[in-house]
Amino acid sequence: FSCHFSFRKHTSRNMTLEDVSSIMRSNSKKRAAPSFSFEAAVLNDVGVTHLKRGDNFHSIRFLQKAFYRLQGSMTPCSPSIHRMPLDEDANIDCGEARIELDQFTGHATTAQLHIETSSSTKGLYIYQRDEYDEGMHAYSQPIHIEETCTDDRKVILAVLYNLGLAYLRQGQNHEAMGWFQRALSLTHVTGVDDDVNPVAVHHNIGYLFYRMGQYQEAMEQYQKALSAVRELGMGDTHLAACLNCIAVLNFHNTPSDADEAMKLFHQSLEIRRQVLGNNHSEVGTVLNNIGRIHYMRNDYDHALAVYQEALAIRRAQLGNSHLDVAATVFNTGQTHHQRGELDEAMRYYGEFLTLAQARLGTEHRDVAVMFKCIAQIHHEKGEMEQAKTMFERALAAACAALGENHAEVASILNKIGNLSFEMGNLDLALSYYQKGLQVERAVLDKDHPHIVVTLSNIAQIHKRKSDCLSAIKVYTEVLKIQIGVHGTDHIDVAGTLSSMGLIHYQMNNYLAAFECYQEALRIRRQHFSGDHVEVASTLNSVGLVLFKQGVYQIAKECFTESLRMRLKIMGKDHKDVAILWYNIGTILLETGEDEKALEYYKETLRVERKALGPTHDDVVLTLQHIGQVHRQRGELDKALEYFGEALSIERSMHESAHVSVAKLLNLIGNIHLQLGNLNELMSCYTEAARIYKTCEQSHDSLVIAGHNFYAISKVCPASASAA
Repeated sequence: FSCHFSFRKHTSRNMTLEDVSSIMRSNSKKRAAPSFSFEAAVLNDVGVTHLKRGDNFHSIRFLQKAFYRLQGSMTPCSPSIHRMPLDEDANIDCGEARIELDQFTGHATTAQLHIETSSSTKGLYIYQRDEYDEGMHAYSQPIHIEETCTDDRKVILAVLYNLGLAYLRQGQNHEAMGWFQRALSLTHVTGVDDDVNPVAVHHNIGYLFYRMGQYQEAMEQYQKALSAVRELGMGDTHLAACLNCIAVLNFHNTPSDADEAMKLFHQSLEIRRQVLGNNHSEVGTVLNNIGRIHYMRNDYDHALAVYQEALAIRRAQLGNSHLDVAATVFNTGQTHHQRGELDEAMRYYGEFLTLAQARLGTEHRDVAVMFKCIAQIHHEKGEMEQAKTMFERALAAACAALGENHAEVASILNKIGNLSFEMGNLDLALSYYQKGLQVERAVLDKDHPHIVVTLSNIAQIHKRKSDCLSAIKVYTEVLKIQIGVHGTDHIDVAGTLSSMGLIHYQMNNYLAAFECYQEALRIRRQHFSGDHVEVASTLNSVGLVLFKQGVYQIAKECFTESLRMRLKIMGKDHKDVAILWYNIGTILLETGEDEKALEYYKETLRVERKALGPTHDDVVLTLQHIGQVHRQRGELDKALEYFGEALSIERSMHESAHVSVAKLLNLIGNIHLQLGNLNELMSCYTEAARIYKTCEQSHDSLVIAGHNFYAISKVCPASASAA
């Protein structure tokens, strides 16, 4: 929706102040006496022309001249206006105009408008920009003043309003706010019949607050506009504009406001379809807004349908190269992306990129965002090099558009870090994470969640590089932030404690590991009422630490409780259940309960075969453990059966010269030695020794009957296997 006003046409040549003076001298000859309102009207008209051309600088200059002319026409009885001496030759700049205006009207300065400029908004990550239309700036057209107008209040109202629009388009939000506030004070005097009315001014003030991310203040202004529309009976088009704006603010607030937003969007849509028809561009705008709610709700089918309808309308009404078309193209691409339709998403992303580069330039934030989206698709398709190239282009565009210290730059740096980590380049990943952290600390609050995530990634890299002390140091910093923000009982604290516990466990620092896991268990039991997978996982970790310390009974109790929870939550055939069967079996074996240990190992084997497949590495490992238990019990035939099955799997999964095959041949050879099967043992030892040699393993790797077997080359020379 936009208000419709008539504008006088001027020549394409930019008018100068000398041109305006000539016009005013020419027209004043036709008048009985010079009129400050007439002069202001001419200056305003020229300022409006410059504003329509996008020349905000000259527009502001002429509009300020108009404002100063009007000072000479104000009478002491003019409401909220105080007479000031006219300075014809005043050199007007933004600062002077602002100071003079405060003196002129006697109204609140910007500091009294509660505009947030303190460090509390340092981490604000909201971009309300002019490029794309959400329908939030419905009253965006400047006001022309007829030369015949003699009502000083109407003239100054139009000039104040136009100055607000000019500063708004210039991006000087605080200055714009001051002019609109003063215009608002006059709308209550001049009435609703004027081009500038309370609804238009409230909309613009609301839009300024919206652009600054102050949604509550914006909502108050749009609600006042809605009340004015209803009180003054201004018609359905004005009502539809207000409903759409309030719905957009509800959309940006909390998920709980989404239902109200959807209701208001549909009311606005129904009005606009009735008044404007089904194919009007403003119908497309509301449909695009509705699509965003479906997308936010993960209802991608409905989102896609609505976006496609909006896109068809916008293409027809605005043309394929319009930025609002680009916005809906991007939204459609994102929806395909979330649906896993990567090729379709890439097609829409490519179209948006072409449009954005042509209209916004190659060094624009949204171009950087699109490079990042395209990189993400390459990443998801496993095309790592293409993904890396696109992320690097995104980084270059973001740095050029936003500067090196910006949250979007940090996001891209962290994405490249993730990619490098997955490609196995830990040093490069660490470098990018550290650069991202440096930027985040420069632009975000010190305890921002993004900083916590980046620190956690850095700690994980240190852990993978076996730099456990550095990992613990970084995790300690993470823990300090989390406790400072959330307190000691937050679930995120438990996650960090578990990570620290694992590193201490790997460092054989079992006391510190136990303390971390025990505190994590306390928090998780408190957070999750009843049985939960996180509680079960922590119980397993506590059990492992106790097992390493030789506290078998309590370790077994932890494993048993964890097993009970996992059986209840995951079912008897889940791979995580197999881990508990195995751990309990190992404790039973250590405490001399071989028979029960075999039962638990065999149940482990059953679950692993079903959950992981018959040839999984864990299946081979469990077969070997069962074979070892049978061997220790003197059940050598049973041991040969399980070792032989493990060997068959290893041969099928690896080349014949794989070390894992040699180790199993070694084990089987030892059993044949115990059984006195000379031919079989020599066959196993010979092949094992040949594989070790092929794999450049020392002959010491061959172990016979539990003792190192030296000088095997003398007993079994290299050529013997071929004899």
